[in-house]
Formats: sequence, structure tokens, C-alpha cells
Amino acid sequence: MRIATWNVNSARQRADHLVRFLKERAPDVVCLQEIKCVDEAFPHAEVEAAGYNVAVHGQKGFNGVAILSRAPIETVRGLPGDPLDEQARYIEAVVPHDGAAVRVASLYLPNGNPPDSDKYAYKLAWMDRLTAHARALLKLEEPLVLAGDYNVIPADEDCYDPVLWAHDALGSPQTRARFRALLNLGFVDALRATSEEAGIYTFWDYQAGAWQRNRGLRIDHALLSPQAADRLVDASVDRARRGEDRPSDHVPLIVELR
Repeated sequence: MRIATWNVNSARQRADHLVRFLKERAPDVVCLQEIKCVDEAFPHAEVEAAGYNVAVHGQKGFNGVAILSRAPIETVRGLPGDPLDEQARYIEAVVPHDGAAVRVASLYLPNGNPPDSDKYAYKLAWMDRLTAHARALLKLEEPLVLAGDYNVIPADEDCYDPVLWAHDALGSPQTRARFRALLNLGFVDALRATSEEAGIYTFWDYQAGAWQRNRGLRIDHALLSPQAADRLVDASVDRARRGEDRPSDHVPLIVELR
């Protein structure tokens, strides 16, 4: 089973990129973030023509998440814990596969900058809600994949300049501590379970020649429950997508399970 996660940075603007990725890599499930459109504006026809069912939790102009699946899926939209939170950042689905099922979530964690603002408080509170929900899901004792743009640099080797990012909302001690708390529930970082290599990035800014100079960050992650980790075969980054014409600033992370 091949599960991909990708901050596509506008599903409508990147519809051709998305369909090309679906045809070339043939994932069973794709978790999308930052689709930047309401549900009705998502490119349903193009994606369905490529052989995928579509579940969208959209928002006008920004945010928005989706799950694409070759198999029909049951979905839940929104992260529990704050009924007043209207930002479209979480969608969850149960995906049948070869007589079994895998629970998959696509999440778009808040950026949180600047760190001395309400945006950072919202980020930390969102992470606490995610941890609480993840703890509840683990009690189901089923294969679970929490995939998406976490806006978290887990360790120094996951960014091109650790000193520069040490006090940013993506790499601050508080952010990293909450990410560790999530992992410590029993999750496995899929990429780090398959490679300890430094300098594996999933994001390069559009500014200052970041892509050309390889000034990247690893902020897109797939966390696996013990039942999913037992089935892990490989995890890799589709780095070449960043070199395409008018690309997203993120590239897909692909996880393969038995």
C-alpha cells in the first residue's frame, strides 16, 4: 500500500502537477494540504478521471485538506477538541485495502509565526489537540498514519541552518517538545525509520534561490502507529517535483506499507 502526503499549495493551480503525480507514482492514498479552495472548487473531475475517490475539507482562499483514495472511503472532517475552530486543517478516513483497513489522516498544522503572537499560541494548542486525538485513536489498535505538513522541524539535521531556525515557530524548543510528545505516544517517524541521513528536505522556499542552493526544511511527516510501523517497507521524498515548472514549494513524501 502506497500512501503519499503533499502540500500542493493550491489544488486548482497545481491540478496538472497533481494528476501527473497520480499517474506516474500510482499511490493508493494521497493526503493533500493547503488546497486553498472550498470543496466545490476542488478539481474533482480531473482527479476522479485518474481513478481516485475524493474527500475534501476545504476553505476559501487558504488552508484546506483532502484525501484521495483508489478505494471508497469513510471520512471525518475537523480535529476534535475546539468546536469554535473554523480552520480547515484536518480530515481522517478509513481506507480498505486487501481485506483489511488503514486509518489515514491528512493534517495541515499551523505555521505559528511570529512566535510571540496569538498565532503561535494557536499552533501549540492545535498540537495539544492533535496529541489528545491521536492518543484516542491508538486505543483502536489499528494501522494508523498521521500524514501531512506539520510545520515542524524535528531536529537540527532537518534544516539547512539550525541556528537560524532555533527561535522560529517551526523549530523552537516548545514546538519540538510537542512533536516529541506526539511521537512518544508510540508513533514512528516513517522517514527516520528508513534513513538517518541529514539534509533530506520536503520544502524549499520560493525566495532567495532556496531550491537552487538546497536551503530546505523537512517539515512534512508521516507518523505511523505500531500496527502500521510493523508493515513499513520504505519511505522516500519525491524531490524532483520541486524542479518542475511552477511547482509547489513542498514535495511529496511517499510511504510504502506491506
